[in-house]
Amino acid sequence: MLKHRPTIRDHSAEANLFARRAFVGFVFVLGLVAVLLSNLYTIQVEDHQDYQTRSNDNRIKVIPIAPNRGLIYDRNGVLLAENKPVYNLEVIPEEVDDLDESLDQISKIIAITEQDKQDFLKDIKHTRRFKSQVLKARLDETEVAKFSVNQHKFPGFSIEARLARYYPFGDTLTHALGYVAKLNRKELNQLEQEDRATNYRATHDIGKLGIEKYYEETLHGKVGSQRVEVNNRGRVIRTLSMTQPQPGSDLVLTLDVGLQQIAQHALKDMRGAVVVMDAKDGGVLALYSNPSYDPNLFVHGISSKNYKALLNQDRPLINRTTQGRYAPASTVKPLMAVLALEENIVNESTSMWDPGFFQIPNVEHKWRDWKRWGHGHVDVYKAIEESCDTYFYDAAYRLGITKISDFMARFGYGDLSGIDIHEETTAILPSKEWKEGRFKESWWRGDTISVGIGQGYWTATPIQIANATNILVNRGINHPPHLVQVIKKDSDITQINNEEKPPVILKDPRHWQVSLDAMHNTVQKISGTAHKAFKGTNYDSAGKTGTAQVVSIAQGERYDAESLKERQRDNTIYVGFAPYNDPKIVVSVVLENNHGGIQIARQLMDYYFAANPVNLARNDTP
Repeated sequence: MLKHRPTIRDHSAEANLFARRAFVGFVFVLGLVAVLLSNLYTIQVEDHQDYQTRSNDNRIKVIPIAPNRGLIYDRNGVLLAENKPVYNLEVIPEEVDDLDESLDQISKIIAITEQDKQDFLKDIKHTRRFKSQVLKARLDETEVAKFSVNQHKFPGFSIEARLARYYPFGDTLTHALGYVAKLNRKELNQLEQEDRATNYRATHDIGKLGIEKYYEETLHGKVGSQRVEVNNRGRVIRTLSMTQPQPGSDLVLTLDVGLQQIAQHALKDMRGAVVVMDAKDGGVLALYSNPSYDPNLFVHGISSKNYKALLNQDRPLINRTTQGRYAPASTVKPLMAVLALEENIVNESTSMWDPGFFQIPNVEHKWRDWKRWGHGHVDVYKAIEESCDTYFYDAAYRLGITKISDFMARFGYGDLSGIDIHEETTAILPSKEWKEGRFKESWWRGDTISVGIGQGYWTATPIQIANATNILVNRGINHPPHLVQVIKKDSDITQINNEEKPPVILKDPRHWQVSLDAMHNTVQKISGTAHKAFKGTNYDSAGKTGTAQVVSIAQGERYDAESLKERQRDNTIYVGFAPYNDPKIVVSVVLENNHGGIQIARQLMDYYFAANPVNLARNDTP
């Protein structure tokens, strides 16, 4: 048996293998040394300055930069809301060792009222101590100079130049534009829940009402930041880098500030509201509520005295155009006529005798007409022209509340109009279900009678009345009211096209024309209730008057305004449109405890057609 021969070791091969491994190891170590040297060079040479600023006596601070808020213009390019520079004295509480002592000392340099101190101390309780808070707003040049020479004595205090909102037309546009004011704790919590708080790090104000609130995200913009080097006293030595903020978008409204001023001047000291709509697209040309107030009072924090002055019985803080609830009165008669025609309750030639009152069979109570001796024989045209109550009492009785409520809901009554501000109420469109839910009572036949002339439980806002009329003049096409028509971001322009709501479709479209013709006769015929006010115009208009009782008058008694307290007198309403053959605008005027709405509508239309002669057309036949 052969023996296994031992393998002879190859020393040369082993030596070569070791040499290769040693070389690879050397190269690997050399590479690590190269990386180390490279990092040392980067840290000690290239990034030397950056790290030097992080020494014991210096530090890096990231300062947020607030974006410029977008501007707001009217439809003709007139600036309605702008940003003006102001100087504020601000404090970062965490950088102040003894806040009370510092406040006392700085009061010797700059006049700071006790109200300023109280507001400041109240604010810092509800915000983070590292966030800058305004101690005194709108410093003048003298105050800025006095503080600047003493600033070294007050670490944590600084003068900050900011852009603050300013409304050049004051109380003319308040209820449409709204205003911006100081962010509060509730709003900050809301921003945090919506993951938007980071974008408000440098922002002190936020939209509170109107357009400013509804389009807050669009107007606000995007926060920027800058990395700065500060010394151990907190003073900025230099800026290291900066990310520019993105300004908010500008808004171009459908409003015409000239028309708005006409509305304000016409209302004078009367309580009421004016809405003017573009009949073609639903754009709101005027939205004025009287009395109003100056929104600039709120921008820098309104004083207790000024705020208490607004809490009076005239309620200027309420936007009457969208929150005022009034009985729509006879302005609903054209729609009631359309419904009666649709349901074959009447036709164009149906005539009834009006003795001056209406009675339900076997019921003693009489629902009086405004004309005590009655209107005689009345058809649907005359009923609208002369505003015959008895005719519509009868129509409502025969229609019933369910048909009335369902039909009027299609015109926006009892619902939000869709206008782009948050301050709006649905008012009340009565129904059997509504009364059961509200009063736990059944609906009685007598409840329906007053609803036929827009009274009883029925309430509406001026914007609802204007919108319903706009649907009527467009023969069922529903253009929701809106205030913004263009959003501008640098060179990008976005046109706002509000989608139409579902149209109102009739069984017989001819019924639209019956009511529109009757509204035309109301203005053009001598017997029409609005004839005198529009006599001599160079445009052809149509409309409907309305008078709503504020307090009930006992059976057999006559309404006597002079014997009633001012706030118990009737409200008056007027809705109209022009030109008749091709409507361009719809006007709704509501006056509380006063009269003259027709004359105000005339002034608005006169101004509009004088300013827009291209829209002027007169034609006695549609």
